[in-house]
Amino acid sequence: MLAQPSVTAILVTYNSAEVIGAALRSLIATPEIVSIIVVDNASTDGSVEMVKNDFKDVILMENTENRGFAAANNQGMAIAKGRYVLLLNSDTIVLESSIANTVKFADENPRTAVTGCQVLNTDGTIQRTCFKFPSILNMLLSSTYLYKLFPKNKFFGREQMTWWDRGDVRQVDVVTGCFMLVRREAIEQVGPMDERFFMYGEETDWCYRFWLNGWKVMFAPVGRIIHFGGQSTAKRPVVMIVQLRLSILKFIKKHHSWPSHLIARFFVALFFAVRLPVWLAMALLRPAVRAEAAIKMKAYSIGVVNALFSQVS
Repeated sequence: MLAQPSVTAILVTYNSAEVIGAALRSLIATPEIVSIIVVDNASTDGSVEMVKNDFKDVILMENTENRGFAAANNQGMAIAKGRYVLLLNSDTIVLESSIANTVKFADENPRTAVTGCQVLNTDGTIQRTCFKFPSILNMLLSSTYLYKLFPKNKFFGREQMTWWDRGDVRQVDVVTGCFMLVRREAIEQVGPMDERFFMYGEETDWCYRFWLNGWKVMFAPVGRIIHFGGQSTAKRPVVMIVQLRLSILKFIKKHHSWPSHLIARFFVALFFAVRLPVWLAMALLRPAVRAEAAIKMKAYSIGVVNALFSQVS
């Protein structure tokens, strides 16, 4: 590796032994030179040993406890070299020339703090990365099923931009954290991720802070990755389902007024409550999905209570 590569890739692992190897091999196989840092959040499945044994050129940072996604990435960023930092999920595979192409795009757009790429499911279909900042309107719309009934409608699908096929370059509010190429200059101005976001919401907060400071967040399909998805959620599904929505409350509390926060609590509770009878019906009518329905109903029941009464810090 070069002494000062243009990109440092940071991968956070938590019991990721089944997937991290493929991600690291895809990085090492790319024609550009990439410095790689793995930050492990106290895995117990052999992730650390596998990285030590099979990827000796990778910088490994071992935590004694699960510090969360934001804090672990901040650890990596503190020692990262080069003009860009690439935050990459451990359950991804970077396709050929994607990093080089994304860096070229970022170089040509110097006011861009964050660049996202095209994200594929394992069957080649497009994942809906990129979405709008949380707002009362967006929370109201996402709490209903209208965006599912009218996915091509720009109003009902505005939060997740369901009408957009992710096929063209576009300035967006947020790109998801599975692939974020971030300019070091922007990080030095805005600061690292907010570690109060343990998991979910940290990239939304970060992109919002970049936007407040005059930087752009761009989506550019010049690069592509495969994202398996659901690795963390599968291990603790109830907790992760609840945490995903509660992170929005944390964002609203941090960046908006207290009346907005109170309204947001109601809409998050509504999001969970609307889905409870749907999954109850699924459990009764479709025996094949009863196990999944039981998880969803438990999560949504807990979510309603937490959205209305839990302390959000």
